[in-house]
Amino acid sequence: MNQRSVDKWERRRGERGGSRIKFLIVVLIFGAAVYAGYLWVPVQFDAYRFKDLMQHDADVAATQGYPVTWISDQLKKSLAEYNIPSDAVITPTQQENRMAVRVQYTRPIEFPGYTYQYEFDHTAKSTAFLTIK
Repeated sequence: MNQRSVDKWERRRGERGGSRIKFLIVVLIFGAAVYAGYLWVPVQFDAYRFKDLMQHDADVAATQGYPVTWISDQLKKSLAEYNIPSDAVITPTQQENRMAVRVQYTRPIEFPGYTYQYEFDHTAKSTAFLTIK
């Protein structure tokens, strides 16, 4: 080897392992994001499904002429199925021949070293064309 290639080799000796550290950092960040998604997605999915149930119950109560308490009774029966805390506040109302229901609760999502409080607050109103006159 000539002197020029030896100097080049000596300068790069300190760079060995640099790509391994970057790879480990990227893998750790990616792993943390996947784990956070693993904890977060089921909570969001349950909330999405419960919003759909709220809308369905409000529409059924409006079309069948059920009292407003029927909606809260139906939703209370389904709390465990959707992993919703039993202390959820369910407030049904009737406004201008339309039924509405508001549900509020807080669900903790436990990350390592931190607990995030997911706050759910949604109001579902029956559609106007389904109401009985």
